[in-house]
Amino acid sequence: MMRAAKARLVGLRWLRLGLETYVSLPLFALLLLGVIWGAAFHFIGNDRIAAQGAARDSVQELMEIYEAQVVRNLNGIDQTLKVIKYAVERKGTAGALPELAEQGLLPPGVVFAVSIADANGHIVASSPRSSLHSVAGERYFAAQRDSRADNLYTSEAMRDAARDDWHLHFTRRLNDRDGRFAGIVILEVDPTYFTSGYERSRQGDLGMVALVGSDSLARTVRIGEHSSWGQRIDLELWRHPQAQPWPGRLDGVRRYTAARTLRNYNLTVLVGLAEVEQLAAFERQRRKYLWEAGLASAATVFVMAVLWIWSWQGAKARARIRRAQETYAAASEANLDAFFVLRAVRDGGGAIVDFRIASANSRAEQMTGRSKEELRSHTLCQWLPQARDNGMFARLAQIMVAGGTHQEEWRNEMPEFKAEWMYWQIVGVEGGLVAIVRDISERKRDEARIVHMAHHDTLTGLPNRSLIGDRLEQAILLAEREKHQLLVAFVDLDSFKLVNDSLGHAAGDELLKVVASRMVDCLRRSDTVGRFGGDEFVLVLPQPQGIDSGGIEAAALLEKVLAAVVRPVALEGQEVQVSCSIGVAMYPRDGNDGGTLLMNADAAMYRAKELGKNNVQFYAQEMNASLEEKLALMEGLRKAVDDDQLRLVYQPKVDLASGAVFGVEALLRWQHPERGMVRPDHFIPLAEESGSIVAIGEWVLREACRQARRWQDAGLPPLVVSVNVSPRQFDDRRLVTRVADALRDAGLDACWLELEVTESLIMRDVQQAVDKMRELEAMGVALSIDDFGTGYSSLAALKSFPISRLKIDKSFVRDLAHSPDDQAIARAIISLSHQLQMRVIAEGVETEQQRAFLVQYGCDEMQGYLFSRPVAADEVPALVVPPAAAA
Repeated sequence: MMRAAKARLVGLRWLRLGLETYVSLPLFALLLLGVIWGAAFHFIGNDRIAAQGAARDSVQELMEIYEAQVVRNLNGIDQTLKVIKYAVERKGTAGALPELAEQGLLPPGVVFAVSIADANGHIVASSPRSSLHSVAGERYFAAQRDSRADNLYTSEAMRDAARDDWHLHFTRRLNDRDGRFAGIVILEVDPTYFTSGYERSRQGDLGMVALVGSDSLARTVRIGEHSSWGQRIDLELWRHPQAQPWPGRLDGVRRYTAARTLRNYNLTVLVGLAEVEQLAAFERQRRKYLWEAGLASAATVFVMAVLWIWSWQGAKARARIRRAQETYAAASEANLDAFFVLRAVRDGGGAIVDFRIASANSRAEQMTGRSKEELRSHTLCQWLPQARDNGMFARLAQIMVAGGTHQEEWRNEMPEFKAEWMYWQIVGVEGGLVAIVRDISERKRDEARIVHMAHHDTLTGLPNRSLIGDRLEQAILLAEREKHQLLVAFVDLDSFKLVNDSLGHAAGDELLKVVASRMVDCLRRSDTVGRFGGDEFVLVLPQPQGIDSGGIEAAALLEKVLAAVVRPVALEGQEVQVSCSIGVAMYPRDGNDGGTLLMNADAAMYRAKELGKNNVQFYAQEMNASLEEKLALMEGLRKAVDDDQLRLVYQPKVDLASGAVFGVEALLRWQHPERGMVRPDHFIPLAEESGSIVAIGEWVLREACRQARRWQDAGLPPLVVSVNVSPRQFDDRRLVTRVADALRDAGLDACWLELEVTESLIMRDVQQAVDKMRELEAMGVALSIDDFGTGYSSLAALKSFPISRLKIDKSFVRDLAHSPDDQAIARAIISLSHQLQMRVIAEGVETEQQRAFLVQYGCDEMQGYLFSRPVAADEVPALVVPPAAAA
């Protein structure tokens, strides 16, 4: 029963919709348009059938006329040939034509040419007279000679020795008294003779008549004013049904056609009328029908559109009333929004003075804390006295007058509603209003959280780059208006990357949170500290006391920040200590906008880094010159490889036991075209920072392999060439492939290449480093740890590395002669390496005392100025001492 009732309701709804004029009117218009166009197409169809029938009748009529004309002409030609043949039999070949001429029996010479050929094909008589020639080689002569039948033969259009223009040749056989072949009589006529009766007024510009032989060659064809002959025509195709036009192969024009064979003459008559010309009158009438139907349709659409607009306006008016009623019905108890129906209270003059609460739902009870009966017993202004003061009543009255729908969000300050934020939708109905009220407090709190997340760093909770920029601009506007000073400090943590790489990202994040909290504790309420990105922070420090005192106070505050940051932090059970470098720019002295102040503060921060870190530097104008020089060097590095500005020098490595040079370390130099030789410690960090170190490192690798091979080809004992691998190179996924390519292109065996990696580099991701190093080891490439002792390697990790050599950093070798600590570290590294089956090499050996210590405690190898400075490739052979000579 429920389903049946629902079906009835649906049916009633569709019936009511169908009775609406704005729905039925378009349907009626479509029906009327269908009648108009149906009638038009009906008349067009009838006219087309009639036109096609008339075209077929015209073709048949043309066939009868043209056939009769052709037969008449052929009969006349055949009769003439018979007369000439009879005269030849009586008077002979010499007297036949003169006798016929006397009797006026010869055809007119303007149209016809008559000639007689003997049994050998020689023309012996002609009229009009022509030069004597032979026709023995012509097909029509051979046909008559080889046939005993006395039949008329029609040749294709041709030219002969006597006449240069085209003619059709009609012939009959001559026999002697014994019945033997005695020659032929010939009558020649122009092919157009058979199409001269073409009537353009009846047959049009594209009509066609043709005479075709049984050999399928056209004797004559006329299409409009154009005549031709000699075409090959497939007569089978001309058996096409006459009811349908078809495109002939002569010119592709669709024609109604007819064909009839003249069996007595072995010829076929063809006629055709072009479809486009035969149906031209029909096409004109068709366009007229379509034009009239189009005008009638346009008029119908216009009238119906006017009526539909009128009916639609009426339907909208009714829909507004129905929507108000349905809105009231939709305010049910299940609605999650509070629902109020308000009736206008008017004074004697008709002005709205209040609203009475006519109805409310359960959600309204929950939101107001009053029952429905309590709400209905009050007017709006009795229940909400503030409504007249805060503008609510005025807005409701305005909506009541204007009608329509109004919606708005507002922060609630009335204790009668239990919501912080509310959204209402007011719908004007007859005699009052319907108000739908929703508590949107939770959504507003979510939006506030989203806005906070968009402008604050998720890790530290500090303002992010976007909010820093906004607050900096606001602080600049305030400082400009109040004529105050503003300081912008750029803070960068020192050695943060080392902590992040050695202890992991989780420890690095914890360190950032601790440092951020310490900086916040150091600043005043009017100051701003934000995280700019990574380990960089920005401080915005307004200085309302004036330039002098403000600068002193800010310097003291920044020193306080330095001291707070440098305090140790406990991370994963061990204490870690980092410092920070601070650069400061001052408004308005160092810039008038946020971008300039941040850029100059950044430049000052880099100066603080250069001066040893853990200090504060105020911006000075010459700092930008240093920054510009840095940018210029970075730009030059991008061109250094392509412009052949890079050089390699080689520092020999010496076996301490034998004194022989067993290998070299390839060291990079930059010969700048303007600055001269640039120190590696100046441009290598820039190459790392800009990313160009990958391309430069690949060049170094390839050049070192090629040089090692050149030394071998020159007869030098093979040397192990060591190449340093930068962190970016090591992180490159194609490192192993690049090494393999360099060895293959240089033709160098992998055992003569050694890659040096730093201790801190491989400790960043131990498992990934081990996997990559084992791939290189499988190729036969040796690996060594450079600057050992300066990082955070653990013995457990060191055991897993496929390393063949450890290099003692030069910082431990420098004071080896007199520093007990450095001596202890060197002894420990040597002992550890030998226990792990690794060789040890010390770099930076410059004195005999250093060498003696290393030899005493079992160091295997050394390199340094004591033996040789880095030298060019062509100087290396002079330094290589064979082991036998060294002994």
